[in-house]
Amino acid sequence: MAVRAVRGAVQLERDEAGHMRERVEELLTAVLERNGLTTDDLISIWFTATPDLHSDFPAAAARHLGIGMADVPLLCAQELDIEGAMPRVVRLLAHVETELPKSSIAHVYLGAAAALRKDIAQ
Repeated sequence: MAVRAVRGAVQLERDEAGHMRERVEELLTAVLERNGLTTDDLISIWFTATPDLHSDFPAAAARHLGIGMADVPLLCAQELDIEGAMPRVVRLLAHVETELPKSSIAHVYLGAAAALRKDIAQ
């Protein structure tokens, strides 16, 4: 079994805890489904949020999903505050165990966040 990294991002419409939970759930669910993963395959997840998000921690939102995230190490950090960067974005970098080759990993950029990585087919 190989260790792989899966990237993803989603843009929030507003900075509200309930909305962040919805969007993080959507992102995390898409990462798992598109790569044929379960929570048992997750090693760890690193979340970042742009400096304009204050309502909740993305990791706290992930813990509320009720899909077995209690044993997965989660960490949050703040993105660099770069002028002109897309606002209200949560990114993730998930380390997983999978048989998929690197070329088959589906990185997930939802909604407007797809503009962040136009080089990755969605």
